[in-house]
Parts: sequence; C-alpha cells; structure tokens
Amino acid sequence: MSSTRSKLDEIVESFSTLEDPRSEINRRHPLPSILVIAVLAVLAGAAGPTAIARWAKYKEDLLTGILDLPRGVPDKDVFRRVLMLLKPDAFEAAFNAWIARLRDEAVASTGIDRPIVAIDGKTARRSHDAKNNLGALHVVTAWAGEYGLALGQEACAAKSNEITAIPELLKKIDVRCGIVTIDAMGAQKTIAEEVVRGKADYVLALKRNHESLHHDVVAHIDERLERDLAGAQELTMRERGHGRQDERTYLQLPVPKTLPGRAAWKGLKSIGVVTSRRVKNGEESIEIRYYLSSLAVDVDLFARAVRGYWSVEIPQPEGPRRNNLCAVRRADYHRRRRSVSVGRVERQKHSGPRR
Repeated sequence: MSSTRSKLDEIVESFSTLEDPRSEINRRHPLPSILVIAVLAVLAGAAGPTAIARWAKYKEDLLTGILDLPRGVPDKDVFRRVLMLLKPDAFEAAFNAWIARLRDEAVASTGIDRPIVAIDGKTARRSHDAKNNLGALHVVTAWAGEYGLALGQEACAAKSNEITAIPELLKKIDVRCGIVTIDAMGAQKTIAEEVVRGKADYVLALKRNHESLHHDVVAHIDERLERDLAGAQELTMRERGHGRQDERTYLQLPVPKTLPGRAAWKGLKSIGVVTSRRVKNGEESIEIRYYLSSLAVDVDLFARAVRGYWSVEIPQPEGPRRNNLCAVRRADYHRRRRSVSVGRVERQKHSGPRR
C-alpha cells in the first residue's frame, strides 16, 4: 500500500503544477484529484466524462481514502468541464513530467540506463468524428519497451504528418542516453538532428524514399563485401519455433567519408544492414534492410536497437519487461474504438493518458 501511495503522490505532485481553469466558486473538488481519477479511469477503459464519473463512483470508497476528496467523487459535469477548459499543452507537460519520473525509477529498477526508444505511429480506431467534420486521430508514440513505458505521444492529422510530429514529440520527452529507432518514415535530417540535440543516438531505417542515399549506401556495402570488411562488425542470430527457422545477420560499418550528403546527417557515424532469412514449410524468404546510425561501430548494440524497434509490433513472451506496444494496443482496442464526445481538444487530452 505504501508503494501505491507513493506512486499516487508522484502524479498528484505533477498535476499540482497546473493552473486551475475554473472560477473559484466552482472549485468544489481539487484539480489534481480530478485529473488523477480521469487518468486512472481512462486506463481502466473509460472513454469520456460519463464513463469516468461512473468508474469513480464505483471506486468511491477507494478513491476517497487515497485522494483529497472532501466532498466525495466528482460527477460527470465536473469531469466534462475540467477536460474542456484545461489547456492541452499544460496537461501534457504535467503528464510528461510524471512519465519522466517513472523513467528514472525504471532505470533504477532494471539497471538499463541506455534504453531503446522505438517511435511508431498509429491511427486510433473509430476516433473520427463525422458530425464535427473531424478526421481520425493519428498518434505517434515513443515506446521504451525495456521499461514497459510509453515516454510520450504526439497527435497529428494523418500518417503523412508523422515527419513533423516526431520532432515535436522528441522535444517534449527525455531521451537522454537512449537509442531512438524509427522506421523509414522517420529517416529525416531534422529528426536525426533533434535526437542528437536530446543527447541520444539514433538508428533510422533507410528505404527508397531516399533513393539516392539508399543507392549509395547499398553500393558501398556491396563493395565492402567484395573487397574487405576492415572496421566492420558482424553478428548472426538464429531462432527456431512456431514451425519456422529464422536467421538474422547484422553487419555494421563506419560511414564512409566519401558518402554524398554525409555532413547533412547530424552525428552520423555508421551504416548497417540486416539480412533476415526465414524458412517455413520448406519455403525460404529473404529480406534485407539498411540503416543510418549515430552509433559508433558496436554490432551488439546495433542489433539490440533493431530488435528493440521490432518489439513495437512483434508480440513477446509475457513478463514484467516483455510488454510491447502491440500488446498494449490490443488491450486498448475496446476503449479506442469508442469516440470521446467533447471535440478535438478533449480527444487530444485523452490521447495522453491512453498509454
């Protein structure tokens, strides 16, 4: 109980920094307590003020014992009014401050001080609002899988807007000492620069959306494979299960000084290639992926970063450090399929607690 109380005190303290948007006459319930209840209710599946109030009433005995609620739990009108009046940016900053504290605790409990931070975008199911002419809500999430913790989220209009949303997300979260991994959509010079500014490293997937650079990287690796691999490191990993055999070979090389446009990529130190070979039901498939990275050549660390991004989508065995974003999204399905009914502002606020 003391541990639970300590966790609640942390989030209450984070929300205590927020300016109360209500007039003094309407402040029957403390703002931090209202927001803590809202966060807990959304995590439990509530999708709007009415559901939050219903959950709070069901848990009233518990909540009044651990939160400052001298007049009992708020009703749905209180939750609706607060969520409509509260500034989204201010709420997000306070919420992220709490997440940063959880990150520090995760470092201490796991001993992992250089986490893999996988950034991935997803469109929230049934989040569109045709009545108010609002499209579906697309959310970009920074996921530290080794901590089982989402470090932050940024809402954007569509998947095509991820390129502008990712730098904004990186400005808001603490990625110090981490290794940020993003798919080919995130292989952008501005994103690389923002990662380095945040005192982190990056491993960015490189595909034909950068046709010239992709061609130059592939040509250099092919040349080195035929000539020599001085300064390069290689690692092969094999797995067997579910009726298939997987073999992945990771190769990492120093970035060549002659690579065109090298200077435009902040901190670029190495390039990598991952060759994945799978045999299933007697049929073989091979996939080759290329990467740009600010990491010095260390193939074990490079491989860990690549696998860390895959953990966003690939289900892992259950356990305290095996939760993955895909599993979180599956568990989140039923509450994401319901629209929050108080307009875009409230929808954005709800995208924060839904982690």
